[in-house]
Order: sequence, then structure tokens, then C-alpha cells
Amino acid sequence: MTDIEKKTGPAEEPPAPPAVPASGPEAIKAIPVRHYGRYVSALVAIAAFVAIVYAFSQGRINWGAVPDYFFDDRIIEGVEQTLLLTALSMVIGVVGGILLAVMRLSKNPVTSSIAWFYIWFFRGTPVLVQLFVWFNLGLVFEYINLGPVYKDYWSSFMTPLLTALLGLGLNEAAYMAEICRAGLLSVDEGQTEASHALGMSHGKTLRRVVIPQAMRVIVPPTGNEVINMLKTTSLVAAVQFYELFKYAQDIGQSSGAPVEMYFLAAAWYLIMTSVLSIGQYYLERYYARGSSRSLPPTPLQKVRATLLSFGRPKGGMA
Repeated sequence: MTDIEKKTGPAEEPPAPPAVPASGPEAIKAIPVRHYGRYVSALVAIAAFVAIVYAFSQGRINWGAVPDYFFDDRIIEGVEQTLLLTALSMVIGVVGGILLAVMRLSKNPVTSSIAWFYIWFFRGTPVLVQLFVWFNLGLVFEYINLGPVYKDYWSSFMTPLLTALLGLGLNEAAYMAEICRAGLLSVDEGQTEASHALGMSHGKTLRRVVIPQAMRVIVPPTGNEVINMLKTTSLVAAVQFYELFKYAQDIGQSSGAPVEMYFLAAAWYLIMTSVLSIGQYYLERYYARGSSRSLPPTPLQKVRATLLSFGRPKGGMA
């Protein structure tokens, strides 16, 4: 043995690697976390739902009247009038909202102040009060006189349809103005500056550059406003405009089943709002392109993924 070996000692051998079973590494068993609070809340919700259903089943309700009148000609006409009134009111609201938003963002203090006052007034008063004001202006003005253009009695001019359109559309314009203003402000100012540097006018910049980019912010709350407008149309029954709720009221009084007709009207409103919600979802998905790396899955894709997951093995690695 040399002197070096005496000082350092024999070379240490590396430890042997652990023996690997012939069948490969053991599979990882993933133990899911148990959420007992979810089970308790689900049981409470189911119990509450069963109690509500039982309570209504014991009440004096003629459930047979609902399917009997569900497709009645008057109810179908009321649904058509409701959809028509919703569409026309939203057109007035959207067009007026865009104009008011542009006026509000204008550097002209006069136009900006006019837009601010309009929004302040119509957002600060209830829709029902505005409907009654329009409907009863005949007590203040006997005639409407527009000179050589038009002249008639106010009661003949202010029909229930015109009252409903003015009350709903002008009020909606105030809310749409703030939605459109928020959408326009969400576009970077550099986009406008670059457009002006290319020689584009202010109006062309709004149409071609600013508004298309602002739609991603404007569309979601606008969809909510459409759904809200559909339900708000029930208020025009107070000014004798016949839509779904007004027809349901009349049928309920004549048939002796007023509560049942309210349930019928509620069912139709649920159907229409559900259809509009689906349309809103796909419209938002369309305008969300380019804003995120991947679009959220559609309801059909979620259902397909859930069904396919049933056939996959549970746990970790196989």
C-alpha cells in the first residue's frame, strides 16, 4: 500500500441504485379532496326546492289552465308585440346612445352639457313615471302643432304604441350612452392619433377604427340591456298597450284564473330571455376573437367534453 493510499484511504464506491420492479414504477393514486360543504348546500337547496314545489302543489291553482291558453291567439299576438316593442325600443336606445356618447365626449361644452343633462334626467326618473307623463300630456296640451307639417289632437297623436316607444326608447338611450362611452374610452388614444395622422376624418375614425374595437366592450352590457328591455315592456300595460302581460291580464280576468295567467306569462318571458341569452353568448364569443389566446368552450363543447370524460380511467398514470 502506498503512502497516498494510507492518507486518503480506499476509494469509496457509489451506492447502488434502488431495485426497480420488473412491472415498472408504481402508479400514483390521486386522492380527491372531499368538499363536504358542497354536499350540505346541495341537500339544503334540494330540500328547499321540494318544499316550494310541494307548497304550490297544495295551493288552489288550476294548472290545467296554463297549457290550455299557452298557445292562445291573444297570447301569441302578445309575444309578437313584446318582441316588436323590444326591437324598436332598442333601436331607438342604441342609436340615441351612440349619439349621446359622442356628444358627451365632444370638446364642445354645449353639446357635452346637453348630453350630460339628458343622461342625468332620464336615468334619474323611473320608466313608469316617464310612461305616465307621455301618456297624460294630453291634459296639458290639447293639440300638437308642428306648423304646416302636422297638427292634430294630442290624444289622437299620442297612441299607446308611441307612448311605449318614447318611454322605453328615450330612457334606454340614457343607459346606452354610458355603455357606449365606456366602450369608446376603452380604445387607446393612439388609435385615434394614428388615424388622424393618416388623414382620416373624425367621423371616419369613429366608424372604421374606434367603434369596431369598442364593440368587444359594448356588446356584453348591451345584451343585458336587450334582455332587461324585454322584461321592462311589461310596464306598458299601464298605458293600455297590448303586449304579453296585458293580454295575460285580460285573459286571467275573463277566465277567472289570474294567477295561472301570470305563471303563463312568466313562462313565455323565460323562453324568450333564454333564447336571447344564447344569442348574446355567441355574439360575445364572436367579438372576443383576438382578445384572448383561446375562446371559451361553447355549451355543446362542454357537454361533449363531459360525456367523453366518463370513459377515461380515473386516477393518475396508468
